[in-house]
Amino acid sequence: MPKRLGADARDEALTTLSGWKLVEGREAIAKRFVFRDFSEAFGWMTRVALLAEKMDHHPEWSNVYKIVEVTLATHDAGGLTELDVRLARAMDMMAG
Repeated sequence: MPKRLGADARDEALTTLSGWKLVEGREAIAKRFVFRDFSEAFGWMTRVALLAEKMDHHPEWSNVYKIVEVTLATHDAGGLTELDVRLARAMDMMAG
């Protein structure tokens, strides 16, 4: 099981992630992705879902039309881990 990031490692990781914020009252990060339309949003979610399955690390997310709200945390570890940081970077890359 991955280990939770310490406060310093978490803060350092956040400086390298564009637009990701800590979730208030929880050890997790979140970001809102806005796409051109539903098709683009759903296509992105499909690509991320395939990667998440390979990583065995699944996001909390919701989709309304062209907006996808994402929260990342490693439930087994009780907080933020390197898996979350890696998935966040991949999501950003896939979103372009």
